[in-house]
Amino acid sequence: MENLLPKTRPIKFHWLKLAKKQRLTKSIFSLEFEIPYSLKPNFTFEAGQYVTLKYLSNGAIIQNDFSMTSAPFEDKISLGIKINYDKSSSKDLFDNLEVGDFLEVSEPRGRFTIVSKPHEFRTIIGFAGGIGITPLISHFKNILHNEPRTRLFLFYGNKNTQDIPFKNELDELHEKYSDRLQIQYFYSQEKVGNGLFEGRLNEKKVALIINQFLNLDDTDEESTIWDAVDEVLICGKGEMIKSIANACYHHGIPKKNIHFELFEEFNEDIYPIEKEFALIENIKVDFKLFKHQYAATLKNNKVKLLQQLLIQGFPVPYSCKSGICGSCECILEEGEVELLENEYLTETEEKSGKILACMSVVLSKNIKVNFDLNF
Repeated sequence: MENLLPKTRPIKFHWLKLAKKQRLTKSIFSLEFEIPYSLKPNFTFEAGQYVTLKYLSNGAIIQNDFSMTSAPFEDKISLGIKINYDKSSSKDLFDNLEVGDFLEVSEPRGRFTIVSKPHEFRTIIGFAGGIGITPLISHFKNILHNEPRTRLFLFYGNKNTQDIPFKNELDELHEKYSDRLQIQYFYSQEKVGNGLFEGRLNEKKVALIINQFLNLDDTDEESTIWDAVDEVLICGKGEMIKSIANACYHHGIPKKNIHFELFEEFNEDIYPIEKEFALIENIKVDFKLFKHQYAATLKNNKVKLLQQLLIQGFPVPYSCKSGICGSCECILEEGEVELLENEYLTETEEKSGKILACMSVVLSKNIKVNFDLNF
């Protein structure tokens, strides 16, 4: 999604040369950038990460985050980008950027990553919707390349058979690793003669997938493939992620093994809040943002911290609002909050006082936070 708000953490950009541009579907295209030898240390990355592109659109400087489809061993930066509407900045990017042009590309970052385990037997499941396939392609290429004992299953939803980005690349992967990779496609707006493959990916589809594709395990007659799942990767729209993540959890996968990446703002919690909090009213919030001190009064703690600051018009950085992207990361300097489950902060970071404003329920009458982590 387009992020017009400045970021509180400085981002390092470098000029990279566009090596390839390709339209994949009516609304999705790919870009591939060369990495010069002098910048290779700056563009070392992990599968599942993203970069920010900085470019001009309608007289404004735009910074957009895009997940990479390239794997770390490929020595390039490849992206998949969706044109959401005719006058979007991504359409300007497609129309105006040509092979051989240079563009400002940030150093890679992001935490939609998993630990590589090349010596273990693993089973990894992926769920993707539309353009959400991009980080999963990076993950799957990397795992297939580095983990000879790992098997992967991809369940990929799109509108119809004509609207599948990266279909050729996925077919090539399947052909090369047919003994370890299975791919199933689902269509929300096309009848394909089998109800199993029609409709959106959601909790009901997960149950069917477990029964139809992940049942008998050839490597262990006494268990199912689902029983052997080590990690689940999910990327797509918020409703899809929420539905599938909860379905996986309810079918026995621990939350710590369910990883997701959100491509748009989502105003709901991925998992239900299982705790009730005492009502606190007239909360005073002091916070530092872009080297300025601000003060706000919250009516109560029924709504999480970030959302209340945004309602009052403060330019607090955010993207997903669901504890995934880390844009609203800050340090709690005084007071108390309850930090709800999130996909971003590590246990060590939480112990150091870092919180995500979007996942923080205030538990004291006064709090003080600092969004300027690196200034």
